[in-house]
Amino acid sequence: MSHSYDVVILGAGHNGLVAAAYLARAGLRVLVLEKNDYLGGATASQRVFPDYDARLSRYAYLVSLLPEKIIRDLDLHIDLRRRATGSFTPYERDGRHDGLLLSNVSPEASRRSLTDLTGSAAAYDQLQRFYDLARVFAEQTWDTLLEPLPSRAVVQRRFEQDDLHREAWRSLVEEPLGVAIERHLDDDLLRGVVFTDGKIGVFTHPHDPSLLQNRCFLYHLIGNRTGEWKVPAGGMGHVAGEFERAARAAGAELRSDITLAALDVSGARKSVQFTGPAGRETVEADFVLVNFGPNVLAKYLPRPFIPDPTDEGSVFKINMLLRRLPRLKASHYPASEAFCGTFHCDEGYEEMKLSHAQAAAGRLPDRVPCEVYCHTLTDGSILSRELIEQGYHTMTLFGLDTPWSLFERDNTAQRVRAQRKFLAGMNRWLEEPLEECLAVAADGSLCIESKTPEDLDASLGLYHGNIFQTALTFPFADEPELVGTWGVGTGFERVYFCGSAAQRGGAVSGVPGHNAARQVLADLGRA
Repeated sequence: MSHSYDVVILGAGHNGLVAAAYLARAGLRVLVLEKNDYLGGATASQRVFPDYDARLSRYAYLVSLLPEKIIRDLDLHIDLRRRATGSFTPYERDGRHDGLLLSNVSPEASRRSLTDLTGSAAAYDQLQRFYDLARVFAEQTWDTLLEPLPSRAVVQRRFEQDDLHREAWRSLVEEPLGVAIERHLDDDLLRGVVFTDGKIGVFTHPHDPSLLQNRCFLYHLIGNRTGEWKVPAGGMGHVAGEFERAARAAGAELRSDITLAALDVSGARKSVQFTGPAGRETVEADFVLVNFGPNVLAKYLPRPFIPDPTDEGSVFKINMLLRRLPRLKASHYPASEAFCGTFHCDEGYEEMKLSHAQAAAGRLPDRVPCEVYCHTLTDGSILSRELIEQGYHTMTLFGLDTPWSLFERDNTAQRVRAQRKFLAGMNRWLEEPLEECLAVAADGSLCIESKTPEDLDASLGLYHGNIFQTALTFPFADEPELVGTWGVGTGFERVYFCGSAAQRGGAVSGVPGHNAARQVLADLGRA
């Protein structure tokens, strides 16, 4: 191993690998250091349940924000598959169980389901008009994510062309998202389905004055101008594997099972000390890219991390392996159709206002909202052929209104309580308890694994379990000093964030990795 590099990248999550691939392709000497004994970070796939040949990604599931440009630039072989069902939301009216099905392939099926829910054909048109706001926002901003940061004023001028664009800017950027939802949509359940995209992973409510809900909503709706979330064939681990392949093919050096010991960025040449299988080593580089958050960086550099209240994570993840899909009380919908998309549970608009208020008061909500995904209905390749033939499926639950503060005092006991509540919430809509459908390990335990915000902090270094590392940002610069930059600065010269903590970071996108690489090349006069 050389001890002199152009760039050292700390962390081999997918964004670090993207940055490594771009920079190595540009002819730079690149070293990537990873603390785990595997690469890919939160996108890696693993045999979560060792008795079964099923490879799950514990933390990341769907892809929407990975730009086609990055796929082309790095010659990635990634197949993103459309889910036939966009979402399914069970409900009970007048003692009858039914469900709202929003289809990705049949507008007529969505229209019929909305009419059945609301009793009015107008609901479908209301929903389309509301999503038109996100559509025009995506059209005007998506390409800018891979460009230097524009100012707010420059972006706003793009929305002055007609009434629809002006309303999109006002509704999504200037006023709390709840105002627009309540203005456009009448049905409570439909309002809730829409608002969940403003809550995934963050602790917020419809009228939050910080507009955290708006920023979260936008990142869930602008991906590749459609906002559609797709299943990666081969699982998220295949996506991570493609990033790794691209980085290696370009000549980047990747090392795992590394413990970072010290970081000195005071001089023109940066120094990184670490221990690994070969013992203690020191390397130097002109640039250091950081693929973790400012909370972790503060442990190595003389600058305290001062979090914003909106940086707190709010997530509860449950990974499961099922012997069979459960039957629904809304029996005219087959489970294979309902679970093919995003299955919403306890996510009515007023329900989530209450659950947020209860969590903000310091207690686990009576009913905790959640979303459930069954990706093996779209791509079963993460399972062995034997498991597929026997009808096995993976299922992942993503819980909302479970902020880190609820787990701070007794993480273990609260994890058990929360898992019990989430399963009870699911079981209200099922003809059979979900527990009876779970696979059973050799020791007799059920194949179910739960992760709290505290667990994510401990295992991934995510501040208070924030899956975005820090609060999401609007896709433009409000601070004059950031305009025209790539939004990756750490405050230290030639030390840049290349992960979710960067401006326009978050989710499986590769965007901050791309942008950090562009910043390095710009510093070298090779933009």
